[in-house]
Amino acid sequence: MHKKLVAGMICFISMITLLSGCNSNEKATASRSKTSTDSSDISGNFSDEPTNFSSKVPSTSPSETSESTSNEPTVSSVTESSTAPTEGIDYRYEMRQFVQGISAYMKHQDPGFAIIPQNGEDLAIQDGIVIQEYMDAVDGIGREDFLYGYYEDDTATPVDDREFMLSSMNIYLEYGKSVLVIDYCSSADNVQDSYDTNRDYGFISFAADERNLNSIPALPQPIMSDNADDVLQLSDAKNYLYIINPELYSSKNDFLDAISSTNYDLVIVDLFFDESPLTAVDIDRLRVKENGAARLVVCYMSIGEAENYRYYWQDEWAKNPPTWLGQENPDWEGNFEVNYWDPDWQHIICGNDQSYAQMILNAGFDGVYLDLIDAFEYYEEQ
Repeated sequence: MHKKLVAGMICFISMITLLSGCNSNEKATASRSKTSTDSSDISGNFSDEPTNFSSKVPSTSPSETSESTSNEPTVSSVTESSTAPTEGIDYRYEMRQFVQGISAYMKHQDPGFAIIPQNGEDLAIQDGIVIQEYMDAVDGIGREDFLYGYYEDDTATPVDDREFMLSSMNIYLEYGKSVLVIDYCSSADNVQDSYDTNRDYGFISFAADERNLNSIPALPQPIMSDNADDVLQLSDAKNYLYIINPELYSSKNDFLDAISSTNYDLVIVDLFFDESPLTAVDIDRLRVKENGAARLVVCYMSIGEAENYRYYWQDEWAKNPPTWLGQENPDWEGNFEVNYWDPDWQHIICGNDQSYAQMILNAGFDGVYLDLIDAFEYYEEQ
């Protein structure tokens, strides 16, 4: 499930540099093919050791200021320092390194694979400067509650909070990234306003009528920006469906049929249906819109919390939890805080043939939607 955390303010590092450091335990800054590559080809035998995604990158001076495509102030870019924090833990830094390492690992096997973090958009900015490596590592950003649902579903987000989020979201647009908005609203007027206003901003939007993301909304009909074009990359998408909880469907076949009967350009689904992973055949089935055109299928994966209903969960953790496992999220039963910078947790998520990320690649998804990126906010508030 997605988790709602308080919004923050607001890259692709050289592949060789990131991949060479993908298995290091140092704390330092760091035509599509669907054929799975043995992960040991990247940087040694990942399956034997925990993976830490921190990697060293050369320190460089700020780059030229990017040309602005909005009314927001222009923001310069800079590569991140090669020296990691020496006192305490820089939680934002660690999350950036984690995302960049996941991006490098997955794009190595599928260069066109889309990396889309949800929330935590301010990770791309430090002291008013864009961190180029992080921006290069992602293809888009997801942002919850921009117009509706920040404090209460189907209720407008206050103007000050909207403007706070908008300033960072526009920076992603300036860098040519797609911005996906999830508004939680159900009344006809609010749904229409969400789609119209987000379109005016240049964002791709989805109005979810249920925060559990377990249904295909009835509104609007037809879907916004319905089209018969093939969608082969994230920037082609004009609309999307976010449905990661199939609890309302009695079988996998019913679930796949329901999605296949829509014309959304992009769909975000979970890897699992009833604890069984979707197969490459399932993904190919979802990849065709009802009108016959191609679309993208992206997989949800939480990296900032552990979930006790996932395949990796061990019953013994209830009495003898690993050192990286924290308290249960009081707002989401079965979801637990994690020290996401810990090599053992990162080993579960990515970097080896048994990892969550590798399962997603093996299933043939077109991208990954990374949730709980803003988990750093929890630790900063302690």
